[in-house]
Amino acid sequence: MKAVILAGGHGKRLRPITESVPKALVEVGKRPIIEWQILWLRSCGISSFVILTGYLGKKLEEHLDMRKKAWNVGIEYSEEKEPLGTGGALLNAESLLKGKESFIMLNGDNITNIDIRQLSLDGSVAAIALVPLRSTFGIAVLDNGRIAEFLEKPMLKEYWMNAGVYLMRSDIFRYLPEKGDLEKTAFMALSKKLMLKGVKFPDAYFKGVDSVKDKEEASADLDSGTVFKELG
Repeated sequence: MKAVILAGGHGKRLRPITESVPKALVEVGKRPIIEWQILWLRSCGISSFVILTGYLGKKLEEHLDMRKKAWNVGIEYSEEKEPLGTGGALLNAESLLKGKESFIMLNGDNITNIDIRQLSLDGSVAAIALVPLRSTFGIAVLDNGRIAEFLEKPMLKEYWMNAGVYLMRSDIFRYLPEKGDLEKTAFMALSKKLMLKGVKFPDAYFKGVDSVKDKEEASADLDSGTVFKELG
């Protein structure tokens, strides 16, 4: 099975870091984001990758081409000549995924240890990995109108969020726009047909790296050694 990584974004909220490096090469926990992703997916049995590039894409290609032999993986690239959105970027790479009944796709700015082998389609066109929503605020716990304790940014396990990790059948290409986001086009259409599955990962680690603060928090988590066991 192949894995597709969306890695064409500008990473504007990570400037000035991303003025000279693509977002996928921003370091968290002593490795670039995309290295964590490739090594994590390799640990799940994937050795073939399609990287969807855009902003500073040649730098990303050069970096990965120097490392892929050591990782024992194959890497191909699909370049956006102009911003196409997540759906358009995937459609642009259709030729690299021909003959694949299904494939994994993920956003290129997330760190997670989800076990993708637990994703299944069960007749759906696509499946989305879901993780509990983490509150962005501290929460007060009341006992008869009195504050009993404070919980610092707890997991809200009754709510589930898109972890940006997908299993897709090749049928997905029929739903993709030439320009536009996957979530607002294909996923909306599939959800109305009940052809979009959600798979819950209640105990998985997930962190989106969208800002300098996110970068610092993810780095601390990775440095602690609790997110991944040895990946190589």
